[in-house]
Amino acid sequence: MIRENLDLIEERITKACERAGRPRDAVTLICVTKTKPLEMLQEAYDAGQRNFGENKVQEICRKKPELPDDIRWHMIGHLQRNKVRQLMGNTVMIHSVDSIRLAETISAEAEKAGIVMPVLIEVNAANEDSKFGVAPDRAESLIRAVSGLRGIHIEGLMTIAPYTDDPETNRPYFAALRELAVDISQKCIDNVSMNVLSMGMTGDFEVAIEEGATIIRVGTGIFGERIYT
Repeated sequence: MIRENLDLIEERITKACERAGRPRDAVTLICVTKTKPLEMLQEAYDAGQRNFGENKVQEICRKKPELPDDIRWHMIGHLQRNKVRQLMGNTVMIHSVDSIRLAETISAEAEKAGIVMPVLIEVNAANEDSKFGVAPDRAESLIRAVSGLRGIHIEGLMTIAPYTDDPETNRPYFAALRELAVDISQKCIDNVSMNVLSMGMTGDFEVAIEEGATIIRVGTGIFGERIYT
């Protein structure tokens, strides 16, 4: 079933790229594996997937040793500073940096580990009270503050758009994030590139691709509804 779901997602990604005049390899699919058992992750791996995303540090640390070494783990959920150390060497990117204090902690732990951690700045594109992320009009000032830290490199932006039954209602938020990335890119800030836009999930990833997403995060469309224990 997971392989069939992935085939359908792949078809939708390809068509969205065609509509946007973008090559298929411009978009990376992250399989969102939160709450899912190892057997389901292995099925996705066997179907060719290598980028997995988790919302909780402990889930990455628990699952990573049990699965193939070439999986690229992404931290996509809200991150507490006291959990940052556990991500060093266990994740290829942190998508959810939304404060200078968190960025400073990531940088310090990365320097201790002898690495530079790729990060995305999380933007609350719709200014929802229930969501984490920096307000769009404060994103540049946060990026400038974070850019001087030696243990991280800012790769781009991430957002979680509102839940909606009509993906078209999220198009303005995705377009605004792309425009923000273009604007920041033109400022040529040291240690900052805006090559990554992580936006779009199961319900709206096609619209996100049409608006420039380079990473989409899909869970339910691959694995079904979340499993809570």
